Amino acid sequence: MNCPFTPEFPASDAARFRDADILVVGGGPAGVCAAIAAARHGARVILAEQGGCLGGMATRGLVGPFMTCYDKRGETQLVRGLFEEIVQRLVAVGGAIHPSQVRAGTSFAAWHVAGHDHCTPFDPEALQFVLDDLCAEAGVSVLFHATFLKPVMDGSRIAGADFATKGGISRIVVRVVIDATGDGDVAFRAGAPCELGDPSRGAAMQPATTFFRIYGLPEAAVEAVRRQYPDDDLCFKALVAKARADGRWTLPRPHVNIYRGVRDGEWSVNVSRLNGVDATNPESLSAAETEGRRQVREILAFLRDYVPGARDVRLLSLPQTVGIRESRHVLGEYRLDRDDILEGRVPADSILLCSNSIDWHSGGADAAGTVYVEVRDGDFYGVPFRCLVPRGVENLLVAGRCVSASACAAAAIRVMPPCMAMGQAAGVAAALSCAAGASPRTLDSGLLVSALRADGAYLPTIPQPKGTP
Repeated sequence: MNCPFTPEFPASDAARFRDADILVVGGGPAGVCAAIAAARHGARVILAEQGGCLGGMATRGLVGPFMTCYDKRGETQLVRGLFEEIVQRLVAVGGAIHPSQVRAGTSFAAWHVAGHDHCTPFDPEALQFVLDDLCAEAGVSVLFHATFLKPVMDGSRIAGADFATKGGISRIVVRVVIDATGDGDVAFRAGAPCELGDPSRGAAMQPATTFFRIYGLPEAAVEAVRRQYPDDDLCFKALVAKARADGRWTLPRPHVNIYRGVRDGEWSVNVSRLNGVDATNPESLSAAETEGRRQVREILAFLRDYVPGARDVRLLSLPQTVGIRESRHVLGEYRLDRDDILEGRVPADSILLCSNSIDWHSGGADAAGTVYVEVRDGDFYGVPFRCLVPRGVENLLVAGRCVSASACAAAAIRVMPPCMAMGQAAGVAAALSCAAGASPRTLDSGLLVSALRADGAYLPTIPQPKGTP
């Protein structure tokens, strides 16, 4: 039978979204902060998101809590600006606990100590409302259900992008583009050099995880189990060993990693281990989604059958997308490396300070552990603006986990508070570049740092040690 309707796909049907200064591709933690920051600096901004809500991994991926935003000593909050504003709005509606109230070694940090002080528990549904409001107040034009297809190039200059939408193929033409896709899709397709995973390990990437949320497990019940097994350094380790012996636990991880939510009885579960996932490969990503949900069912069955007090645990929510830790690393004007983090380097063009540990999740069939390597010298390090500027493509910035960093360094800055700060910096840089009629590559980083300080970023003047890049 012939279809009576033949769709037409014009080169551009995005009249409403065509006339703008800045296009942000991806509405995750980095992208939404980039869009809000740029709009607040007077730019006309389009935020294109492939899903139906803002927040990316924080909402669609259910990744939580926000990891630390403090220095290594747990004394000074480093990541502020838009991140702090978002958290304060969440706190005001009962959708988060401020990180100043959360310490390492507690249920909110899954009882971890290294790298987990001052986490931020939050409700992903409340976050969707907060981000909608912030974008609307700033005047950001948000286009949901827009899948990035390819960049619009004028030689080495990016001038916009084509998207698949419900109305057909839509072209958005702007002056500056910010790639906040997480996978560096825009930069890669525009011809910027990229690394996939860790080149020294045959492009191996950190495993993915299907986060999910549960309810019906009181904190008191979990603490009772922990008292029953005082030698367990991680949650339910002895019970997992018993389930494995019974043939009821097939996951590589030897324990259950759960973070208490804003309300008692609710937990974010970070346990599944999806090895060998390439988030840039549709077949690999599709297989990961199915396997992740299979592992969720196994974890739920374990909780109900092996953990005292957990018989009534119920699934609160499944993610819309699997959680990705690593894929492409875009090569920029500067490549952040392991020594930058360990030695606490703070370049003059640093657009954020953070102390997030190198958070390396092992891969492979028998891998179970996670390695945290903290800053060795000092209490924090800086991420330079140059990491946001890709080589070889003009009028393009990147923000989030795809910025220019080695696989090792990216394992530290890929978490959400630094990504939000990178997004804010990219948005301000793009707006300043538009106002000056220049490419972001030529932007005076001193002007950018001053603007970020005025917008609430914590960027004190720090003496530059010898050898700082």
